[in-house]
This record gives sequence, C-alpha cells and structure tokens, in this order.
Amino acid sequence: MKKESFPFHDSALKGFRALICGASKGIGRSIAESMAKTGADVIICSRNKDALVEFCDELMGMGANSAKPLPLDLENTENVEKSITKLLNDGPIHILINNVSGPPGGPLLNVELSEFEPAFKRHLHAAHTITRMLVPGMEEAGIGRIVNIISTSVREPIDNIGLSNTLRGAMASWSKSLSRELPACITINNILPGFTDTSRLNSLAKSISEKTGKTIPEIQENWMNQVPIGRLIDPQETALAATFLCLPTSGGIRGVSLAVDGGRMRSI
Repeated sequence: MKKESFPFHDSALKGFRALICGASKGIGRSIAESMAKTGADVIICSRNKDALVEFCDELMGMGANSAKPLPLDLENTENVEKSITKLLNDGPIHILINNVSGPPGGPLLNVELSEFEPAFKRHLHAAHTITRMLVPGMEEAGIGRIVNIISTSVREPIDNIGLSNTLRGAMASWSKSLSRELPACITINNILPGFTDTSRLNSLAKSISEKTGKTIPEIQENWMNQVPIGRLIDPQETALAATFLCLPTSGGIRGVSLAVDGGRMRSI
C-alpha cells in the first residue's frame, strides 16, 4: 500500500502493544503491516519462525517502532499459555488479533470426528485462552481491543467448507457473548472477510476440487459470480477495517461483525 493512500495517522496507535496471530502471511500479515504503520509495537505470531524473523526485519525496515516474532503453535494450549505468560512480563497487550487459517474444505458429512478437535484447538480454544490471559492487563491499562478474523460464513454458510463454517459460527457466538461480559474499556469485534486474494483461498480451491471433482476454474468462477464488485478482496482492505476497530476512538463499536466481502452476502 502506498504511503500516501494510508488513511490513519502514523502515531494513532503509538504506545500500544499489538499481538497479531497468523501474521506470517495473508490477512494477518497485512494487519501487522497496517498496525506498524499506525505506530503500534507489533508482536507477530505463527508457527513459522523463519518467516516471522524475516517479516520483523521487513517491518523494521519500513519504519515500525517495534516488531518482535512469537513462534507459536496454537494447537498446543500448554505452550500457548507459557508463551503468553512470558510475553506479559514485558507489560500488557492492548490489541489482540485472533486470526487462524481455516481447515481443509469439503462437504461436512465427509469430515471425521477426529478432524474437529485440532481445528477447534487452533481457533476457539486458542482465542479463548489468549483472551482470558490478556484481559486483566487490558483492564488495568484502561483500554483493550480484540478483533477476530472470521468469515462471512457465520451469516451465510459457504458450500463445501462445512467444518470451517462450523468453527466460524462458534467463534462468532463466543465473541458476541464476550461483548456482553468484558469490562467497559475493552471492545471485541469480528471482521468477516469474503473471498480474499490469499494463498489460503488457492489452497481451499484445490481442497474442494479434490473432494468434489469440480475443476479449480469452475470453483473460482462460482465464487466470483457471487461478488458484485467482480474481484477478490485485497488483504490490505481487510487490514484497514481491523485497524479502524482497534483505534482508541472506536470504543463505541462493540459486538459487531463487519463484512469485508465486496457485497457477496445477501443478508441485511
């Protein structure tokens, strides 16, 4: 994104520590870039340590105040707890971005029960564990922002990603429940990305093709036929929406699910 087109002041989040999960690529990576441009001290999390270190160097090269890697497998709850405890020794985290790639695509009836557990661990279990650990520090600091990157499937299930639909719906209900319970100074909201130009979408098309027999071009054409703007969403567009929800001035927005989908959803 060109500097002149960036809509937020470069010190809008100065002094805030932001933990971005799934930040080595795709939407999470774009959010980390946006947060850094807005002045936040970013901690980027994923399983790929080498990619994180390289990305931190890039962020510092573009002028980030601080960028630190946090290699973490979100399926391992014990390690998540240990890593977050260590992270909090340096002070509170003010911003949490819960963002994890979804499971493989395919019809829900083809999903084995054993596939549910690791998927739920990466998504709901990890988000709940991290959120519970960060909330006390957010409350003490007097401000907290939690944004969950989910999917438009929480409102309108998408064909052939049944397990993902199930996970995303659970995340949305979890988030809405927390929006009624969290301290007044902490907001929690969801971003619902539509069909976004990421490696995850390409992998999803391949997975659906293998499990349904449809060709990848057929799958992609079906997706584009659902989007009035006629193109994939740029991850940077999603990142800007997430950044907006994290601003100190966005404290009145709470319990919202904001779609960034190019008009795909038909619901009001």
